[in-house]
Amino acid sequence: MSIDAMGGDNAPAMVVEGMEMSLDKHPGTRFLLFGDEPRLTPLLEQHTKVAAVTEIRHTPDAVKNADKAAQALRSGRNSSMRLAINAVKDGEAAGIVSAGNTGALMAMAKFVLRTLPGIARPALATYFPTKTGQSLMLDLGANIECDAENLVQFAVMGEVFARQVRGLEYPSVGILNVGAEDLKGKQSVKEAATILQDTDLPIKFHGFIEGDDIAAGTVDVIVTDGFTGNIALKTAEGTAKLFGGFLKDALKSSVISSIGALLARPALNQLKMRMDPRRYNGAMLLGLNGICVKSHGGMDGLAFSNAIGVTADLVTTSVNESIKADYARLHEGEPHELAKQAES
Repeated sequence: MSIDAMGGDNAPAMVVEGMEMSLDKHPGTRFLLFGDEPRLTPLLEQHTKVAAVTEIRHTPDAVKNADKAAQALRSGRNSSMRLAINAVKDGEAAGIVSAGNTGALMAMAKFVLRTLPGIARPALATYFPTKTGQSLMLDLGANIECDAENLVQFAVMGEVFARQVRGLEYPSVGILNVGAEDLKGKQSVKEAATILQDTDLPIKFHGFIEGDDIAAGTVDVIVTDGFTGNIALKTAEGTAKLFGGFLKDALKSSVISSIGALLARPALNQLKMRMDPRRYNGAMLLGLNGICVKSHGGMDGLAFSNAIGVTADLVTTSVNESIKADYARLHEGEPHELAKQAES
């Protein structure tokens, strides 16, 4: 696996710590670590378990958080991010993880790895915690404006991920809209819905969903454009922080409340664990001709280890091959094998 050691607010210490944590769940992983060797060597000396399965590829260059995507693409050819992506293209690594500049990562990954056959744009996808477990949402900001075909491609990529990685035989898919009625929404979402209603792929197309359906877990896969998806993501993150702050203030508001908090500590710890954003860290750039995962830049080693776990899941389940196959069937009108079995 290829790792951008210099991406993220707390890199490279957070990166190396997360690599070591990930070995507990994925003990067979080996790493190519791209970054500043004089800074990385002492860290690996402190984490001997990961040091034994890691090769450092030295580069003093790194993409800065303030760099524009176009600027990073032009001037970052020797950066830790670009070299880590190149390793995937060259077949040296099965996937790449970076906590660096999101725009730069998307631009570089699309330029170097290209998209899968038939896929016009990659989509940024991640899990949302829901009342029923978790749902996958895409796109979360890679594509601000999307036409109907883009949304259909996102639906195919999402259903493949839900089927291959989560093990859902017939994942439900919904398009985020301003209302559940067929007549509502932009022309692009209406056209995408018409296409998905007629597909023979193993999808339970739910139709349109609204904002409150996200947390309710109404569908397994939520499809939207990057503008709407990014706003939904940031709103959810802000609401979770607001709720956590309100709860903390309330529990400290009086002696009785503090005593109640002590008595309720096991339940509160369970709530904290379910809402911990580190558990859902690791946004995937689906649709690329290679595995690329974006870790949140401001999190810790535990969060980064989860992003590595997402990458490992994508590699071991051959998601890209299934995306290519399902998208080809969609436009050829050939029923998917699971759909054939259901009909028989």
